[in-house]
Amino acid sequence: MGEGQSRYGAYGGLRRLRGLVLLGSVLVLLLLGASPASAHAALRATDPADAAVLKSAPAHVTLTFTESVGLLDDSFRVYDPANHRIDTGEPEHAPGRSDTARVSLPGGLGTGTFTVAWRVVSADSHPVAGAFTFSVGKPSPTMVNIGSGPVEDPATGSLYDIARYVAYLAVALLIGTAVFLAVCRPPDPGPLRGPLRTGRRALLASTVVLLVLRAPYEAGTGPASALDPDALARTATGRPGLALLARLALLLVAGALLPRLRNGSRPVLAAGAVTAVALALTWAAAEHAAAGIQVPAAMASSVLHLLAMAVWLGGLTALLTTLYRATEPLPAIAVTRFSRLALASVTVLAVTGVYQSWRGLGSWSALTGTSYGRILLVKLAAVALLLAAAARCRRWTARLAGAEAAVPERVPELVGGPPAEGRSSAPEAAAEERPSAPDPRGLRRSVLAEVAVGVTVLVVTTVLTGTPPGRATAEASTAGAATDIPAASVTTVPFAVGGAGGKVQITLDPGRVGPNSVEAVVFGPDSGLAAVPELRVSFALPARGIGPIDARLRDKGGYWGTDSLALPLADTWTMKVTVRVSEVDQVTVPKRVKITR
Repeated sequence: MGEGQSRYGAYGGLRRLRGLVLLGSVLVLLLLGASPASAHAALRATDPADAAVLKSAPAHVTLTFTESVGLLDDSFRVYDPANHRIDTGEPEHAPGRSDTARVSLPGGLGTGTFTVAWRVVSADSHPVAGAFTFSVGKPSPTMVNIGSGPVEDPATGSLYDIARYVAYLAVALLIGTAVFLAVCRPPDPGPLRGPLRTGRRALLASTVVLLVLRAPYEAGTGPASALDPDALARTATGRPGLALLARLALLLVAGALLPRLRNGSRPVLAAGAVTAVALALTWAAAEHAAAGIQVPAAMASSVLHLLAMAVWLGGLTALLTTLYRATEPLPAIAVTRFSRLALASVTVLAVTGVYQSWRGLGSWSALTGTSYGRILLVKLAAVALLLAAAARCRRWTARLAGAEAAVPERVPELVGGPPAEGRSSAPEAAAEERPSAPDPRGLRRSVLAEVAVGVTVLVVTTVLTGTPPGRATAEASTAGAATDIPAASVTTVPFAVGGAGGKVQITLDPGRVGPNSVEAVVFGPDSGLAAVPELRVSFALPARGIGPIDARLRDKGGYWGTDSLALPLADTWTMKVTVRVSEVDQVTVPKRVKITR
């Protein structure tokens, strides 16, 4: 093999490796940046209940969730019918109930419909927000549009999710390369110094970004508020912030241990193993494992799952780097050691993955009926491809080990004498007895394919950690509460006709399949209440041949309304609003409205 081939096509291989990393980054931007914020603590119930009509004003607003939640300074915002914010007490937990949040209301609220907007942080560190309404005395028109606008700043959410992805990739590179170096002991460790430094620095940088963005991520504000000293102080005392600070401290310890790994003593290797486990704990303490059922077992499973992933995927990257860049050929014994290590990692991943899937899903129906279940199916398909690629690598490993283990037999000859009877000449005999070594390019291609699929699995895993578990979603549905959607759908429809103009605010409560009440208020160009002789609203699903369904609004004196609208399907409906301002002037404006289950 020529010198260019002996260097394993280094430059082309490095380009392909950089391409894989770029592909993974693009995938995570598409999968994470375009998705809405996910909430992991599901709302069980509210007191007052959503859309309840009370005879007298309540003293408190209380929310009950499926898991414990953390409170923000601005966790509750209560608005009166005129869109004026009401002064409330400090948010607090109910006595002895970390899963129940409440806030006190002032006396003399008056009558009408009030809106409660809330935002809390679930036990697995993800913020969750929503809104609902209640009425005192009787319902009234409300100017609060609880269905408009994002629940959090999209730039903050995207930056935070990208930093989470980089952290996962970096910890895999750091731990996997370190384990490959300590266990497989390649004769030329020089090429692995770069991945070790890159993994540690990337993990350090992403951790700092997560720490700085933590406060605006929880509050839903923009990145510009990240350097607020009070916000940083709150982050440093919260559980997710403490986990990130612990990760930074562990990375300092890792920096001292990494140079000693190659020829390290048992105490150094033991200290490295403890540091790796502690790093994995910083994830388990701030993700799904920290909330829900069987927390101790879930955290142990999460630690093992992350370590196995890091050893496998990071080790593959280290193997690929060594194959392409090492100046000395990698002995078969090193590849064999990694093959055994990868097999053990796959076994751990399978066992812990089954447990975590059961814990997150809760039922077979959640596998196809929830976002968590569907993303899990995608991950399982990717893992199946990864196992197929790993099996191919094991076959190449076995061929390399067999080729290296074979020792050619030397046949003595008499100098100048004839060849022994039944034997060919010496050059021919040597050619027959020398084992044919498999082309290492096949192993390199197999490892490259395995790394590519592994990056995809890592991307899907990152998306999965940002998705509400199916068990929590099912619990919320059973309790009759909806997550990630407002308690009522409010749509503003502008119109202009016959020299007049304005807008119609339509409240569809609860905005879900089944019976709904409709309240429509007409505002003039000066944003004051306006009277019109006729207002009609209808709903249709043209693609399914359903409708139009007339809401049959009636003039209630100041607003138009009905309690008899029934919508049979969850879908995006076409709502048509017809406003008549005179005997001859009217206009019909279509609007898309999403109806949920």
